[in-house]
Amino acid sequence: MKHGKKYNEGSKLIDSGKFYDVNEAVEVAIKTGTAKFDETVEIHVRLGVDSRHADQQVRGAVVLPNGTGKKVRTLVLAKGDKADAAKEAGSDFVGAEELVTKIQNENWLDFDVVIATPDMMGVVGRLGKVLGPRGLMPTPKAGTVTPDVAKAVTEAKAGKIEYRLDKTNIIHCPIGKVSFGAEKLQENLDALMGAIVKAKPAATKGQYIKSCTIATTMGPGIKLNVSKFGA
Repeated sequence: MKHGKKYNEGSKLIDSGKFYDVNEAVEVAIKTGTAKFDETVEIHVRLGVDSRHADQQVRGAVVLPNGTGKKVRTLVLAKGDKADAAKEAGSDFVGAEELVTKIQNENWLDFDVVIATPDMMGVVGRLGKVLGPRGLMPTPKAGTVTPDVAKAVTEAKAGKIEYRLDKTNIIHCPIGKVSFGAEKLQENLDALMGAIVKAKPAATKGQYIKSCTIATTMGPGIKLNVSKFGA
């Protein structure tokens, strides 16, 4: 696979055979983020589970202490007092059946997080084929199906992210921007990894965290020493 000039320059800063401590890995990742835009820093965590089994699913949400650096647009599906509370909390879009219809008929997707009250889920269920593949379907586990929509909006805008396994048993998540600096990125990484370790399924056998890689949007991956996470 052919890589660009910046990727190749970043690769020269990394010892491909080394497993880096978190603080060193974050600092190296920042040095590789030399694009003209503020690159996102992401981590990719391979787990020793089998996502095909319901009792080995790993999914949840965590508020990153320093946010993601991205402006989050929220859509709240609620009625009455709950809808009013969502508007007061600063949700970008608030509505009920009319917004469900808009998504269905117009393929409208100008939002990053969908939050719904439990009583709306019968209607929201119709959006499974549209929102599901994009990871936007509200779920109780991620805190996006809740009667307290105001709290959910506040958390989403403060940097709450959802983590979930893909089909290859890897979790991919952003932990901030290159401009955050090493300290804030490390705090976010520690918060996310702490949540993933806590979410370890009881059915897991053997090593839980198989590998962890950190990389910027355009940069090469840096392997982390996973023994620090104790799982």
